Amino acid sequence: MAVYTEVTDAALTAYLQDYDLGAVTSFKGIAGGVENTNYALQTHTGQYILTLYEKRVSQADLPFFIGLMDHLSSAGFPCPKPVRNRAGEALSTLAGRPAAMVSFLEGLDVKHPEAALCEEAGKAMARLHAAAKGFDIHRTNALAPHGWPQLVSASRAGADGVEPGLETLITAELEHLAQEWPNNIPSGVIHADMFPDNVFFMEGRLSGVIDFYFACNDFLAYDIAVGLNAWCFDVDFQFDPAKSAAFLKGYQEHRPLTETERDTLPILCRGAALRFLLTRLYDWLNVPPGALVVPHDPKAFSARLRHFQTVVHARDLGIA
Repeated sequence: MAVYTEVTDAALTAYLQDYDLGAVTSFKGIAGGVENTNYALQTHTGQYILTLYEKRVSQADLPFFIGLMDHLSSAGFPCPKPVRNRAGEALSTLAGRPAAMVSFLEGLDVKHPEAALCEEAGKAMARLHAAAKGFDIHRTNALAPHGWPQLVSASRAGADGVEPGLETLITAELEHLAQEWPNNIPSGVIHADMFPDNVFFMEGRLSGVIDFYFACNDFLAYDIAVGLNAWCFDVDFQFDPAKSAAFLKGYQEHRPLTETERDTLPILCRGAALRFLLTRLYDWLNVPPGALVVPHDPKAFSARLRHFQTVVHARDLGIA
């Protein structure tokens, strides 16, 4: 989450006239993340998150995102529920941007989760995959391997200025993954960005998952690979096998992996590491002027990629 577009008091007042939410008591920008503009909104009827979708998000994808949150919340999965205006619409326009509001979820994200919370996250991911079944809108993953060459081309010139040898790393890995990427494992709707800052906990129990704006249709095991990248490294970017084993244990309590998924998990972990390395590198090199956002350090994922390049078998990830 971040703030790129300012919303004036007058614009907010006009926008809320179409809703039955009562008077505004608090409205403030949320500085964090890199994709959209987000505000925390408090009214007499409750708390909400107001999102303005920036240029990097295609308007054509918005019905998928809004529809998926509706589908998941209706299936009992703990995620934000879109708020509809008097006309029954969840999408409208504010400050020249497509905009939507969703319900506020209680809980806190945990910056450095221990193994027990990694297990809870794994369980939640499997529940999400199950709850998403039957959702009938399809969205291709724009950040799958076919989208990586463009990011490499856009960032290659500045890569070594961020970290020596980074240009060679991303170029060689792109070529390797193009040859090794699987094509015959179970697919479905995935979150694709289920990092600890997108997962809330209350008293050690998972209370919600947010930020579905990378969600798409792709390999279910790729989502697991994203999760292992996100949850299973310490503050020094060192892999923690106990956290990985816990995440995988939690996931497989609800959905055991197929043999092919197990075999391809190491290469999927490399791909997930490269995907986040490339987007973080691009964002690091292209921060919009005046944006109230701090880009994530791409070196966190060059370290992850180098680790996963040493992993040959799924057992090295702690899979039972």
